[in-house]
Amino acid sequence: MSGLTISTDPALLDREMIHHYLSQLSHWARGMSRTTLERALSHSLVFGAYEGGKQIGFARVITDHATFAYLSDVFIVPEARGKGAGRALLHAMLEHPDLQDLRRFLLVSRDARPFYARLGFSPLNGVERYMELTRRRVATLEIAA
Repeated sequence: MSGLTISTDPALLDREMIHHYLSQLSHWARGMSRTTLERALSHSLVFGAYEGGKQIGFARVITDHATFAYLSDVFIVPEARGKGAGRALLHAMLEHPDLQDLRRFLLVSRDARPFYARLGFSPLNGVERYMELTRRRVATLEIAA
């Protein structure tokens, strides 16, 4: 995709667009509050995809920068899909210098599993060892100042 730029600069993020997409259009973060998004951004390594100065995609990595990373909130706006922006965004994330020594990346995907498989991700090995505690309501609550 010509003219595509990937950046980890949080100052470049179109936070309004990201919040709208996640809270209104995504199936995984629907209802996410702006407060929750801002807190998530401040504690993540963020990746923005830009074309012609306009943000067209986003991903964030939650990591300790030493052994583990969780890939979250990945999206390309519908009008920019199918042109390689998602692949470029994920390649930039996987090639980021701070993430080279990690032994494990995790992600959860309902409908993009074939896309991630083409980039080297596979179903969990030893899935019977993994556990989770799900608190769906927490992400949508506004935090009182």
